[in-house]
Amino acid sequence: MTESPRSPSVTEPAGPVTIRDVARAAGVHLSTVSRALDPRRRAAVSAEVLEAVEQAARRLGYRPNRAASALRTGRTHTIGVLVPDITNPVFPPILQGIEACAAARGWFVMVANVAASALARPTVERMLAQQVDGIVLAIASREDPLVDFIVGAGLHAVMVNRADESGRLPSVVSDDRLAMKLAVDHVVRTGCERIAHLAGPQSLPTGLGRLQGFEQALRDRGLRSAGVVACESYSREAGRLAMAQLLAQSAKPPEAVVCSNDLVALGAYDALQAAGLRVPTDVAVTGHNDMPLVDMVNPSLTTIRLPHRELGWRAAQLLFDGLDGRQMSPATVVLRPELVVRNSTRPVPPTDSPA
Repeated sequence: MTESPRSPSVTEPAGPVTIRDVARAAGVHLSTVSRALDPRRRAAVSAEVLEAVEQAARRLGYRPNRAASALRTGRTHTIGVLVPDITNPVFPPILQGIEACAAARGWFVMVANVAASALARPTVERMLAQQVDGIVLAIASREDPLVDFIVGAGLHAVMVNRADESGRLPSVVSDDRLAMKLAVDHVVRTGCERIAHLAGPQSLPTGLGRLQGFEQALRDRGLRSAGVVACESYSREAGRLAMAQLLAQSAKPPEAVVCSNDLVALGAYDALQAAGLRVPTDVAVTGHNDMPLVDMVNPSLTTIRLPHRELGWRAAQLLFDGLDGRQMSPATVVLRPELVVRNSTRPVPPTDSPA
């Protein structure tokens, strides 16, 4: 039977506003207020009662007591997110996706910027002390002891933009091998055969995966690499140093450089300009991520676009599935990247254009 609001109480509470005060003010039962203020259960409350409860809560200035809720349910409705560099343009849209998914469920997101690997475990321990219900990791390296710690602690966790090679944690990633194939195939269609790669750090799953994808794409085309240099980080300076090293290895520069990251590609621009080489006339350059403003550099960067916001959303959804008991075993969700052609690569000859 659907409850209707009775004559509300007009007595203002003397102390902190409780759910009982809201029920009295709205003229409904305590359990009805509990359902109305729970995003997951509010659909069971009639529109009339829901409006009465919300008006009473606003008028009284009610704020949910998360500590009491945690004691009652065993959950804080909070998830933690660890990222390696909050200033890297890759991570804000991933965070937006995570926060949007969490907000739809009425959950809160706690974000930590973990600049050094030594800070990772203490940060997770701090989040455990704050009683987060689960964690999304964008920081784990290959064979990372942090994964051992998380699994041992029995903490619900999902990796995003990283994959757990041991298969113990669910993950949401973009298809790095396909991304490299798209980039290599494109520069080959423009007439390039001597193709080099500025790889990401080989300690990271993305760095290794993109290198392997690059090598496989060349084999598929019957080509040999014009050189590979691994960057120490996904940064412009690391890209500049790697490109300078690549140029120093041969008297003849490559015709194209497929980069593992947009920031690395911008560093390649710097090194090529310092060497008196033009992009794309002398050396074509591709990036990876399609981060903001790479369409505004000169020349605008041909790159691989990733669905960063969807990566975040799907990672959070995978975490909630685990928390709700709907995830039977660790799974890897792989999303499809796409090629975005701009001016840092040469035009495809008309004879190679699709019909």
